[in-house]
Amino acid sequence: MKVVLFDAANTLIHKPSIWDRIQEVLTKHKYIVPLSQLKERHKILSEIINFPDRTSRDFYLNFNAELLLSLGIIPTDDLLEELFENCTYQPWVAFDDSNYLAELNIKKAILSNFNASLYELIGELIGENIFDEIIISENEKARKPELEFYQIAIDRLGVEPNEILYVGDSLKLDIIPAKKLGIRTLLIDRDGIYEYSTDRISTFKELKNYI
Repeated sequence: MKVVLFDAANTLIHKPSIWDRIQEVLTKHKYIVPLSQLKERHKILSEIINFPDRTSRDFYLNFNAELLLSLGIIPTDDLLEELFENCTYQPWVAFDDSNYLAELNIKKAILSNFNASLYELIGELIGENIFDEIIISENEKARKPELEFYQIAIDRLGVEPNEILYVGDSLKLDIIPAKKLGIRTLLIDRDGIYEYSTDRISTFKELKNYI
């Protein structure tokens, strides 16, 4: 193993405040949804609905409508507007276990469906010298799950596919396409949603068992 390649959103960084914001709106409307159920439905929808590199109001209105429907809640215009206003522009935060990455004595890189702001975010939240390469869909004009995007990473890193360990949170966008090119994979599943998935870790601290 020569390189560990990471997804970014919901693998390295996330928006933890969004869950409280969603529950706040739902509770106001008399819907008491357990956090575990909310996260599970949100994750499943995220596997079905592709997030664009730069999200928009219309995207979130549509996504939240589907999220509400998955919970059996009718997505009225008022409820959708409240969710959007309450949840928009929440800050990105590094996962706590991202601190462990500095201890891994191996080349590290990022391959992400994201916009150019990711460079600054990663530098601020995790560190400027942790990753040797940050490859972003907005810049490359290719994105997951396109195999072309993964091939860009292989070429950029200058190693064989089986010398890369790819870590991501999505089966559809991360694990399946990487495997098709012969890249080794690990699913990061901190919330225990994919209990039947193999090659799965719940924290970056488990990476030492695979490197």
